[in-house]
Amino acid sequence: MVDVGEPGFKHGAGAGGAGQPAYDPADLLKLDLCGDLNRVHSSRRLAGECQRNLEVMWLPKGLQTGDHTIADFCKDNAKALKAINREFMLLCREPGLYGGTRVGPDGSFFNGNVSAGSIKTKQQLERELAALERDIERYHEEIDTADAGEASGPAQPTLTAEQLAALQERARRRRDQLKVLAETGETQLSRTDADARRLTKNGKQVTGDNVQVVVDDRHGLIPTHEVTNAGNDYGQLTVMAEQSRQVLADNAPEGAEVPSPEILADGGYFTEAEIAACEARGITVYVPLPEKKGSAHAEGRLPGSAFHDDAELDVDICPAGQQLAPSGQPAAKNGVLRQRYRSDERDCRACPQRDACLPEKTPSRQIYRSEHADAVDRHRTRMAASPEAMRQRAALCEHPFGTMKRWLGWDHFLMRGFEKVRGEMALLVHCYNFRRLLSLFGVEDFIALCRAHRETGADGGGLGVRFRVLARVLKRLGEAIGGLVECFRQPDLAVG
Repeated sequence: MVDVGEPGFKHGAGAGGAGQPAYDPADLLKLDLCGDLNRVHSSRRLAGECQRNLEVMWLPKGLQTGDHTIADFCKDNAKALKAINREFMLLCREPGLYGGTRVGPDGSFFNGNVSAGSIKTKQQLERELAALERDIERYHEEIDTADAGEASGPAQPTLTAEQLAALQERARRRRDQLKVLAETGETQLSRTDADARRLTKNGKQVTGDNVQVVVDDRHGLIPTHEVTNAGNDYGQLTVMAEQSRQVLADNAPEGAEVPSPEILADGGYFTEAEIAACEARGITVYVPLPEKKGSAHAEGRLPGSAFHDDAELDVDICPAGQQLAPSGQPAAKNGVLRQRYRSDERDCRACPQRDACLPEKTPSRQIYRSEHADAVDRHRTRMAASPEAMRQRAALCEHPFGTMKRWLGWDHFLMRGFEKVRGEMALLVHCYNFRRLLSLFGVEDFIALCRAHRETGADGGGLGVRFRVLARVLKRLGEAIGGLVECFRQPDLAVG
């Protein structure tokens, strides 16, 4: 179905050099997919299945593949695994299996092949360095005390010279590690996996990576994904939106116009800068706005959302109709410029809504508006007009990670480093999409799709394949609906 020589698999052309020829990468790829589909992720366990399980023995043509061969295949072909996943999505393009009007990004933390103790934060390194320096200083003080009291008898220091040298070496390593953090701007340093991080969400800590996926609304396939070490989803909205738009454009038939899909994301993706960036790129997003409950809300006073902006006059309008004029210069907060608007004290003293707006000793009201306030206001209006968007997002985005972690049993990565982990994730996404196709078509129709793809080629006959497969899918859907109708007509069957 896919030429494994093109994506760049090692020994993909069979050039293994002198001696025993290399395994065909196609056989090893099928073996890995079979293992993922059956919750067998360990290379040693999969090698054992090659010796006792007839189904698995059939895949590599009866050869008993060793565990190192299986492990090295994923380790050495990380880029090729990502390429093969893109080739698989091209196959899905022909019958029109993805390319819907909406896509949904979502993120989840995956454990890495690294322990929490191997990752040090800047604060930890500083505390450890301070403790080491105290121990070294205490040793020198004990030496000075012993030198001063030689006449009264020898006093032995608690540390030997070898132990002191070890402390000094550990202190030197801590200084070097802090220097690395200062140069890179990172806040954590891992001795085992340089790309893994301690990630915290909802009070739970995970040591590993943040996996982002984008789910298409047509059949729930994942057209694109990414592996990062970001501690949250802030800053990922524009990246994943651009990736999804690019993937859909790249996989579209030649000459076809592909509109940008609408993006449905949860509140963890919301930042004002991201909303404005997506709007500037012509990407329509639906992200719930966080409810900001400050002191005004806690004291039962009018919140800032009750004030609205007049862009032409460059003023804010309060609920009583009075204007708040700009005060001072815009100031940056969290990388976003904010302008302060202040009301006139005389207007506030005479205002009938003063008690609902201001504390007793506060003479005037202040409102801060960011440089992205106009884009956020338009986004708020769009969200109010589409209340069904978040219900669709929940149905679209929540199940893929549940399938990966529970049904496929994938709860941690086996490799280290972004390049290898991303290849491992590409294989998992490939497995997920493959399973979705089998659920949608069934085995027989999927085989027919592969045969049609092979006969017509990757670029030809796509429309014919689409209609043939669509006819089969509609037939199966009609049979399922007919069975459901018959079930409701017969109450005994419905109860059973």
